[in-house]
Amino acid sequence: MRETKADRRRLGLYLHVPFCKNKCAYCDFYSFVPKEEGVMERYVAALIKHIESYKASIADYAPDTVFIGGGTPTALPLESLLSVIRAVKRNYSLTKTCEFTVEANPATVDLKGLKRLRRAGVNRLSMGLQSADDNELAALSRIHRRADFEEAYFAARDAKIGNINVDVMYGIPGQTVESCLATLEYVCDLAPEHISFYNLKIEQGTPFWRMRESLSLPGEDAEYEMYVRGVEYLASRGYNQYEISNFARPGYRCLHNLKYWNCDEYLGLGPGAHSFFNGTRFSIFRDAERYMRSMESPSSNIRIIESSEEVKTRERIGEYVMLRMRLTDGVSDREFRRLFGRDFEAMYGRLLAKYQRGGFVIRRPDGWAFTPRGMFVSNFILSDILDFSDTDIFDPTN
Repeated sequence: MRETKADRRRLGLYLHVPFCKNKCAYCDFYSFVPKEEGVMERYVAALIKHIESYKASIADYAPDTVFIGGGTPTALPLESLLSVIRAVKRNYSLTKTCEFTVEANPATVDLKGLKRLRRAGVNRLSMGLQSADDNELAALSRIHRRADFEEAYFAARDAKIGNINVDVMYGIPGQTVESCLATLEYVCDLAPEHISFYNLKIEQGTPFWRMRESLSLPGEDAEYEMYVRGVEYLASRGYNQYEISNFARPGYRCLHNLKYWNCDEYLGLGPGAHSFFNGTRFSIFRDAERYMRSMESPSSNIRIIESSEEVKTRERIGEYVMLRMRLTDGVSDREFRRLFGRDFEAMYGRLLAKYQRGGFVIRRPDGWAFTPRGMFVSNFILSDILDFSDTDIFDPTN
């Protein structure tokens, strides 16, 4: 009997574009402002070769999510971005209902380009607003203002893109609880399908890290109030929380990110990308020049894989618990036993019980989950119940 797409295994595909118009002072993702002429075209040619090189390896898969992230994918010339999208569709057997996301900075898109992206197959756009307050945007060194975002958002709607995510940040320098909630109200009034509401982290190696003593950051109590009141407000506007930082109208959860949180298979291409594929976890060096030279001269044997390891059962359990507990669904006793043949309650119940007494986790009929209060301090709780010292537990969302 002939195999159909419906018979094939599912796969998430991530493509990294490391370019930005401006490097935000808080960002620690692998990205940079290109200085050399022609480097974007060089990079796109290398990425397409990488896409082509996996054609045989994933012939038995039907990718059902594609996510082009960065950096800023829309910082690429439009024709270059379109050529990447065409290469994906030409080489891989995407499902008919494939969720195809492109990240965009509001200052880098227009109606004509968005129409062409939609016609090429992009059906989900992820736009970084961060704040509706221009002073807060300036504090973050964003290159757009609220008016730019609004213009880009309505252009996406005019382009008939029916699934839009808006990124919103809390804990911004100079931000107050009131201004945070005002941003959420502004976004909800626009009625996107999905909202990511996440905390500013001061990461080592960033300009914000070097400026950390002088930044006028909200205190921990204010950040907690922003988060808890933000969660309550989003729920009141019809956005159901399904993960620590993610909220969606019914039917619009991000399917690609769910692959990470459910420990499903995903393949990442481009410098800095991570993969979990065929039982192996591997990552690519955060070095665009090395990456391009490797693709341009395959015979040179330039190594681009930075790390690669078979994921052992103990590590899989730790990663599964860490990632599933990010979801409001939490960990199911029944599903945990099906996957690992072990009793979740016996392994973690005693450790979670003290947090249950404090109102940070809840015991459900078939498992455990964080409360909104617990979501805010989830990293602390997970570091307590999981033995990070014994196992190399990897978080693909960082």
